Amino acid sequence: MLTLTITEQTATDAPTEGGPAEESPAEEGPGTLLALPAEAQALLFREAHTAGAFTDEPVGEDQIRAVYDLIKYAPTGMNTQPLRVALIRSPQARERLVRHMAPGNQDKTAKAPLVALLTADREFHEHLPVLAPHAPNAKDMFSDPQRRETWATFNGALQLGYFIVGVRAAGLAAGPMTGFDATGLESEFFPGGNQKVIAVVNIGHPAEGAFRPRAPRLEFEQVVSAL
Repeated sequence: MLTLTITEQTATDAPTEGGPAEESPAEEGPGTLLALPAEAQALLFREAHTAGAFTDEPVGEDQIRAVYDLIKYAPTGMNTQPLRVALIRSPQARERLVRHMAPGNQDKTAKAPLVALLTADREFHEHLPVLAPHAPNAKDMFSDPQRRETWATFNGALQLGYFIVGVRAAGLAAGPMTGFDATGLESEFFPGGNQKVIAVVNIGHPAEGAFRPRAPRLEFEQVVSAL
């Protein structure tokens, strides 16, 4: 559990030997304009990496509950919340999952302390009478299966991003993957056809050498424009 302590540094009125102390220039940069403390910025973004290897330390049910309790507030269109998470805990389920992973993802998925199979619920509209009380006819808007799948995929992927950040907020590392046989996984775990697999995420405490060197990121000017 990460505890963030923020202390304020105040100047003293007492004179110091040789005259008043010089003030240190404050660090400048985009991070100083954010409400999130620097430690939290580092934990969630700046020093966070996709993990490829983990220690044997287990990931408890209480930790995943805490992650979900945080990320359930992620925004989704019309509050549809289509993301579903299947925790692969038993050896039998792990074996069934690993055989549908791409060859390069099989070994690390087999060894991770916990694996989460993330899907988008194609039948998310059944919950809309409760989730969208502001739109009484919301369920009827998604009578077309193709529209539901498009909506579920987009909003489920949005929630996936928050899920990864939530795992980091718990002091854990995440290894999200899309290298797998999606059709095979859906047939294996969701034969009813109501779930669309969007990602497999390995979760745990990172082992030594778990991270690749940071890859380049696009600069602000390459991404953001003003119209």
